[in-house]
Amino acid sequence: MSDNNDYLRTGKGDFRLRADVTALMLKGAGYAALFCFAVGFLIWVIYAIGQLLPEQSKEADDPTPFSYNLTVEDTTVS
Repeated sequence: MSDNNDYLRTGKGDFRLRADVTALMLKGAGYAALFCFAVGFLIWVIYAIGQLLPEQSKEADDPTPFSYNLTVEDTTVS
């Protein structure tokens, strides 16, 4: 059996190195694009579920109205 693993048919020289690096970069870019689309799809699903909620749930008061109210205390070290 042949152990020929030269799938890009780039035989010899520095062209082989550039071709392999380019192929690996494109593979990584494909993985990154797939990840970004998966995150976008997840955000869209959460948005779609939010649109299915009744209007009363969207107009309700905040259950913790003072959670955003942060006070800054004047502390000095003497």
